[in-house]
Amino acid sequence: MSRGFPVLVPIVLLLILASTCVFTVSENEHAIRTQFREIVQSGYSPGLHFKTPIDSVLKFERRIVSQSFQGETFLTNENRGLIVDYYVKWRIKDAGRYFQAFGQNEGAANQRLSDIVKDGIKNAVAQRTLQEIVSAERAAFTGAMFGRASQTMQDLGLELIDVRVQRIDLPEDVASRVYASMQQSFERLARQLRSEGEKDALRIRAEADRKRTEILSVAARDSLKIRGDADSRAAAIYASAYNKNPEFYSFYRSLQAYKNSLGKDGDVLVVSPDSEFFRYLRNAGGGSR
Repeated sequence: MSRGFPVLVPIVLLLILASTCVFTVSENEHAIRTQFREIVQSGYSPGLHFKTPIDSVLKFERRIVSQSFQGETFLTNENRGLIVDYYVKWRIKDAGRYFQAFGQNEGAANQRLSDIVKDGIKNAVAQRTLQEIVSAERAAFTGAMFGRASQTMQDLGLELIDVRVQRIDLPEDVASRVYASMQQSFERLARQLRSEGEKDALRIRAEADRKRTEILSVAARDSLKIRGDADSRAAAIYASAYNKNPEFYSFYRSLQAYKNSLGKDGDVLVVSPDSEFFRYLRNAGGGSR
């Protein structure tokens, strides 16, 4: 035991020295290596790395951080107060810049980020009326300040992921007046739209009636023309048939007259026996006598 002790001591010291010269970085961490508070190297990838015994390794959260802000008050360009609830998502992008700006004070970083976003929303609200804010898309409302805030945070080693407004409300003492004013405004707009709709409806109906009258007139004219042409062609056909055999045509017309005049119950026909009407009944040959 006493013989092995002198050999064991250097081995233990060597292991202790080796442990002070290596460090690991996980996938959820940023790491920087400093020497006397001066940054020696940053941007380490996950895995095992080496350092000198006098170096210090500082680690920061790589994952996205969410912060919620409730009941923040802002003024519109009409000097009307708004109560806004919103949340911010961010993460550390450059550990070196983050360390130079805040050291390891995470509270200072949160406060600085809060001030940046709050100033951006304050400017966005101050440039709009209450109605513009209420009627606008919330993404468009925050989009105006997102670019400027992102640039400022990038200089601090932070990346702004998202800023979303969750709720916009009015103080109780002015909410009823504002809602009444908005209701009157929307009622005026509704009346205007109804009036314009009725005007367009009357114009469309008048145009439809005019077209209907034109269509019926053209159809009646074409109908009369077609009937006239048909009657003319029928008369020409009858005349042609009559000229080919006048006697047969006269006989056929007499048969039609007999069929329509004789043999009906209750009918009384008073005609002289010598009448031309009975010509073919008296003489089968069709002669006059």
